[in-house]
Amino acid sequence: MRMETDVTLSWHEANQRYLTEALGEVRLALTRHTAPESERAPEAPYSTPNKLSDTAALETLCHTFQLSTFERLVLLLCAGMELDARFADLCGAAHQDPNQTTPTFSLALSALPHAHWSALTPDAPLRRWRLIEVQGGPALTTSPLRIDERILHYLTGLQPLDENLCGFVQPVSIDASTLSPSHLTQVDEAVHLWSGATPTPVIELCGNAESEKLAVASALCARLGMQVFSMSAQVLPQTPHEFEILLRLWEREAILSGSALILDGHDDGNQSARLFQFVDRLHTPLLFLSRDHRHIRNRSMVTFFVEKPEPLEQQHLWESCLGAHLPAINGCLEQLSSQFNLSQSSIQAACFQAMPPSATVDPGTIATRLWDACRTQARPRLGDLAQRIPPVAGWNDLILPERQIRTLKTIVVHVRQRMKVYEQWGFSRKSARGLGISALFTGQSGTGKTMAAEVIAHELRLDLYRIDLSQVVSKYIGETEKNLRRVFYAAEEGGAILLFDEADALFGKRTEVKDSHDRYANIEVGYLLQCMEAYRGLAILTTNLKGALDDAFQRRIRFIVSFPFPDVQRRTAIWQHIFPEDTPTQRLDMSKIARLNITGGSIRNIAMNAAFFAAENNTSVSMKEVLQAARLEYAKQEKPLTESEIRGWI
Repeated sequence: MRMETDVTLSWHEANQRYLTEALGEVRLALTRHTAPESERAPEAPYSTPNKLSDTAALETLCHTFQLSTFERLVLLLCAGMELDARFADLCGAAHQDPNQTTPTFSLALSALPHAHWSALTPDAPLRRWRLIEVQGGPALTTSPLRIDERILHYLTGLQPLDENLCGFVQPVSIDASTLSPSHLTQVDEAVHLWSGATPTPVIELCGNAESEKLAVASALCARLGMQVFSMSAQVLPQTPHEFEILLRLWEREAILSGSALILDGHDDGNQSARLFQFVDRLHTPLLFLSRDHRHIRNRSMVTFFVEKPEPLEQQHLWESCLGAHLPAINGCLEQLSSQFNLSQSSIQAACFQAMPPSATVDPGTIATRLWDACRTQARPRLGDLAQRIPPVAGWNDLILPERQIRTLKTIVVHVRQRMKVYEQWGFSRKSARGLGISALFTGQSGTGKTMAAEVIAHELRLDLYRIDLSQVVSKYIGETEKNLRRVFYAAEEGGAILLFDEADALFGKRTEVKDSHDRYANIEVGYLLQCMEAYRGLAILTTNLKGALDDAFQRRIRFIVSFPFPDVQRRTAIWQHIFPEDTPTQRLDMSKIARLNITGGSIRNIAMNAAFFAAENNTSVSMKEVLQAARLEYAKQEKPLTESEIRGWI
């Protein structure tokens, strides 16, 4: 028996003809077995598989999984039950029971040539690779057998994804045709590693550029003619039996369809042990995505650090996407490239958002629209770890001594000009250390630290995130570090301003090492410093107690700004700016109100409460409402309101 080679037949037609002939041989064997012994025809010599065509799906599968002649016939026996109605009657006759119409190992051992008991064992190919399923029964040899649906489709020339893998893996469809030169170089190296290698080494793609890692993985598989699927480490089963089934099914799928797997290990939760076990035991092409390098024990692994396109490459992407609109952005392309570290897809999305094809856009607004679109594209996903603060306060709202104002404006200059100084003027080539821009704001609560961060964000037109330390700090060893990494990674793309409010809770003086927890607390402080020094945006720490921060930590902060308790003159200025223009006021004596010995934060609370009292009474804000609000604020702080502070108010 040979597969039809007539060029007028398609492969699918020839494969179907070949499978039909192979099923016919098994059907003849069953017919001979069920005939009376006196009427049986002499057994014809069986054609061994190595004399048959190797292009048929049947023979490819037999060769791939190293099936013996008998195992091949058992597989065909089970396939015949699905493809040829005559097999059921023949099985019933062989069992001498018309109701027992399914094949069994007992029937196969007695009816098919070259039978051997080892084909029944769990480690033999038929059961190891789940080519057939043993249905429930009282004994192994008498239990019904059924061909696996994925294998049946394969024999008929079809390649659907195994339905048992749906929900675990998804096909990946990424356009990798326009990868940047730096990423194409990595694809070339990966292709060289996988070409001809058996087994292929695991390729680990590290870094925070998630879309770029997927594009590099897709380009590698496309170059090698592989399909590619992805799976999250979070879906790995916990029970050993289910884990083993998933591992075996994917290996089988990868072999049958010529596929590679992208295993996403970014947020593996508590799945690290399962993840490493899966990587160690999988013997088919695997791409492993992570943010930091992981150590795999039993498989060779090559690591590539995949970053966003380099600054010059991003600039070229911007130029390509902007096209005819490039002159309209008035030379702000350098600012976009320096502030936002975007992927190719994010750059394309930002251009589409700023200049939708269906709308007419004023050329004079394109630069502003592009900047805002980039902020949206780069907006980090921090969930419960941070709160985004819309920056609305300006310099006029910030009442501080001139020296502090100058320092804050210097911080703005450093953030705005860092690309020119670091890259164009070469400071980053001198040393990679200390390039992160960090600031420490110290002073009592309510002295303007958070407002100053808001003013800087407003001036730079950047997002401001207040980090929730109650969510970041964890009593479990390693969790705080993990949360910090998540914060900085998420904010990296857009260079958002990170505000660690009341940071002494986390970054206090490093403790004397008495136990493992003290040692790890010191590691967390060191890790924070590393993150701040590597972060391309601005990180601001605020504290009420500067003395709680150790000296080594303070030395590695670029700017330290002290926010003093406001004196009478500054309290007067704050009161003069505190009420919005639309708020009706009546004969407010700011010089008297400024005698209240409170911070700017408390002043704001009193002003707002006074406005609510006036609104309820349908009147203007007067000294009466301010006094009522002041009593409420002082009571909240458990502090006496002295006669000298309110003398002569009413």
